[in-house]
Amino acid sequence: MSEPSPERSYPARPMVGIGIVVLRQDAVLLIRRGRPPAMGSWSLPGGAQELGETAIDAARRELLEETGLTVGDLTLVAHADSIHRDTEGRIEYHYTILDFAARWQGGEPVAGADAGATAWAPFEQLETYALWSETRRVIAAARTVIGAAAPP
Repeated sequence: MSEPSPERSYPARPMVGIGIVVLRQDAVLLIRRGRPPAMGSWSLPGGAQELGETAIDAARRELLEETGLTVGDLTLVAHADSIHRDTEGRIEYHYTILDFAARWQGGEPVAGADAGATAWAPFEQLETYALWSETRRVIAAARTVIGAAAPP
């Protein structure tokens, strides 16, 4: 697991982050974050977009790196701003996150790269994962826009 690159903490400008909502019939795919910000928290798979990479390519790369899964069509469903301040009030992390959604096509996730664990979180039990309010909002938006897929 790599440490955050120096330009990610205390940045001069916001960074583009990518989130991926993978839905199956009764659940959403979550990962336990393996590095700051919010290390140890449950979240959507995703990470920083790299220079020269399209947002969709970043979404596919992050999903594969963190879960080993691939998906078909991706739909942009939401965005969120994640701004973390240190104890002195300085901005330590600032991401503008583009959230894509896809239907699960098969396979089981395996934690990799920056993910400490993966889980299929049943929709009716999302509160047990202590998700950030924006993550819950993005999952709801994805369910409205693309719905949940039946297993293959």
